[in-house]
Amino acid sequence: MNSNTFRMPAAALLATGAVALLTAPPASATGGTPAGGEGKSGAVVLRTGLDVGLLNKTVHIPMKATLNEVSAPATAEKTALTVTLDGVEGNQPVSVLRADVATSKATADKTGAVAEVNLAKARVHVPGLPLLSLIEVEKVTSKAVCEAGKKPVASSNVLGTVTALGKKVTLSAGGPTKVEVPGVGTVSLELSSTQTTSTTAAAAALRLKVAVNPLNLNVAQVDGEIVLAEAHCESPTGPAPTTKAPDQPDIKTQTGTGTATTAGPGSGSGTTDANLAETGGGSLTPFITGGALTLLALGGGALFLTRRGKAQ
Repeated sequence: MNSNTFRMPAAALLATGAVALLTAPPASATGGTPAGGEGKSGAVVLRTGLDVGLLNKTVHIPMKATLNEVSAPATAEKTALTVTLDGVEGNQPVSVLRADVATSKATADKTGAVAEVNLAKARVHVPGLPLLSLIEVEKVTSKAVCEAGKKPVASSNVLGTVTALGKKVTLSAGGPTKVEVPGVGTVSLELSSTQTTSTTAAAAALRLKVAVNPLNLNVAQVDGEIVLAEAHCESPTGPAPTTKAPDQPDIKTQTGTGTATTAGPGSGSGTTDANLAETGGGSLTPFITGGALTLLALGGGALFLTRRGKAQ
């Protein structure tokens, strides 16, 4: 199983006493345009901004770490994160995240930018609680899409069951869900936050506000924030690229002129046929007309002779 390991010494912090809480900035969408005409995107599977207070020393150690944080173009597929803090858990690595799937991907070019995160079968721990998961999730995803010339889109999903401090919880889109365990602490879970502007989009599947008091393994308290499955993007500058439509054939409508032209044998002229249809005339028209007049004259003469014979 792949892992990221961070070591955070506390020696430099002893001289200052308490250290201010370092929390990771939440996913946000802000206006603006990227440089270079290309889009921007980034993704991170897990981000921690925790303050760890020790029992045997009046000192607070910041635990700020990330897993699979990428900026376009990049991908990452590590599934474990451990952090070593001086004076915590016997200076042994603290397993912050274990997951079956933990991937992040970011792409960007002049046509658009996309960032997406997938996390499955994940368990998150904090110092002082090695056996009790802060949260367990079956699957969470986030995606941010910023296409040139289109409105950015952000989406996130939490699928399956969610367990916080050993309790199965039902998350609500209407506001944070608070889980409290006596003697351990509280966790506030905020579900699926998304934000978009005219050029940017951001999404985070889960945001946890942590306040626990383990009183174990030299850890007095842990406060701060953890974000799961965070994605953000920014649209490219300039208009959206256009695809030229294929040239259409130049078709002209043909109409008859009203004047017939006699075509010779085997000429095959389409124009003559069209004119014949328009005028009703052709090369045989004079002969047909003459024959009709002759028959009419003969018929008239016969009728005259018949009537004259009867009169006599």
